[in-house]
Amino acid sequence: MEIPTQSVSSPKANAQALFEKEFMPHLDAMYNFALRLTNDEDDAQDLVQDTCMKAFRFIDSFEPGTYAKAWLFRILKNNFINDYRKKSRGPAKVEFEWVEQSFSGDEDQEPASHADLHAETVNEMLGDEITAAIQALPVDFRMIIILCDLEEFSYEEMARILDIPIGTVRSRLHRARAILKESLATYAKSKGYH
Repeated sequence: MEIPTQSVSSPKANAQALFEKEFMPHLDAMYNFALRLTNDEDDAQDLVQDTCMKAFRFIDSFEPGTYAKAWLFRILKNNFINDYRKKSRGPAKVEFEWVEQSFSGDEDQEPASHADLHAETVNEMLGDEITAAIQALPVDFRMIIILCDLEEFSYEEMARILDIPIGTVRSRLHRARAILKESLATYAKSKGYH
């Protein structure tokens, strides 16, 4: 993926350096999150590319030293929701002023095969049944399971990424895990768990 190039001006060079330092290390995690949301490699790559373009465009809104991964995941989540709405019933666009409001106050990409290999490894560790059960969850529950149990974000970080109260994070996580537990009961018994 190429980082957008601009004329060699000091602010743009600083923006590119900030992008490479803060955001590039999270490309694999973003791809894995996108792949689990979309369940399609091409859609996941498009989602990550779109997220990187928006992150670069709004980089002035990012406060260096804050949690870049959460900032990127929030952009990715909103891009996914916008895409999901377009495909299902019609878009209600999310504006990106939230980037500045939510986070200002408080290209050399690794090869896609590396990200694919990582996603494949994680999926193999989870098993087909578990991966299928996660994919079958409604999108809000799928997101919360991925963010908490696979990406290991804190409740506070998930609340910021998803733009919901911490109580809602806990409630969704509890319900998502209950749905997974029910849908995986037979699988668990076949593996010797009772």
